[in-house]
Amino acid sequence: MARDEQLKERWEKVQKKLSTQFADGELMELDAIIYLIGVQELGQPHRRYKKDHKIDLMHVAICTLLEPYGYYEFDFYDDEGWPHFKVKEELPVLKAGEQTVLMKEAIVHYFLEKEYI
Repeated sequence: MARDEQLKERWEKVQKKLSTQFADGELMELDAIIYLIGVQELGQPHRRYKKDHKIDLMHVAICTLLEPYGYYEFDFYDDEGWPHFKVKEELPVLKAGEQTVLMKEAIVHYFLEKEYI
């Protein structure tokens, strides 16, 4: 199976499984999945988040997702339990479609590592 086809198949599996579990089957978009990963990584799922914290959660998720690619490295947890990362390597300039593919690939990798799929 071609790499692109495998990524597409795995992405759809992740998207469908998360949508069933968290969105009553309504197909979740990429940003919503990134947000969920941030909540998972923070480890405070039952808390209500304000807009600023939602953006911070997405940042935590992106850092976590791109850490295996060598772009970020976990640094420390602050007093409120939020993980902080340091930049190891600047992200390359990518077109929107390329960014989407990178994030989908990273999300699939994340859920494979967690044995979710």
